[in-house]
Amino acid sequence: MMASLDRLSAALSKLPGIGRRSAERMALRLVLDRKQMMSELIAAMDEAQRELCCCSLCGSITSVDSDPCRLCTNLQRDDVLCVVETPNDIMMIERSGSFHGRYHALMGKLSPMKGDGVGDLRFDVLRKRLADNKFSEVILALSTDVEGDSTAAYISDMLKNFEIKISRIASGLPSGSGIIYSDSLTLSRALDGRVSL
Repeated sequence: MMASLDRLSAALSKLPGIGRRSAERMALRLVLDRKQMMSELIAAMDEAQRELCCCSLCGSITSVDSDPCRLCTNLQRDDVLCVVETPNDIMMIERSGSFHGRYHALMGKLSPMKGDGVGDLRFDVLRKRLADNKFSEVILALSTDVEGDSTAAYISDMLKNFEIKISRIASGLPSGSGIIYSDSLTLSRALDGRVSL
């Protein structure tokens, strides 16, 4: 009996941002409200498993009957390719309304400590997309940590034979934050990436 609860907690703790204690509380809540909450969760997960997938081109979340996704099939989008780590990054950039090009999600970043190497990410698909399509620029919208930097360096090296502009998004202080809350690397990048007023 308790093994089932432990299994449910362990499964929930694999979700991003959910620690062991939070997973235990969630599992208990689901069991206590099994008629409503657990049934709704099971139905929603079953529907998502049947109807959702990752776009075969960009990696964004789409319905299985709309692959490639609406972002990839929209002919009005710019010929700029934004490379991101995850489909969540695509959703965040789209929500900002500041980018009107195309996307490519790598599904992670190079991280030898986690065992994520070149073969684990969508570099081959990226290379093929660039060979098959005419993009004016590739924007690397990757994390500014060590893994993001090494992934950006790998992509830059991989694309050196393509005659294409490669850029990286600016990094610096987040909006609403102060210098006192910033680390030295973020502060250094903010100063290096300053713009004229």
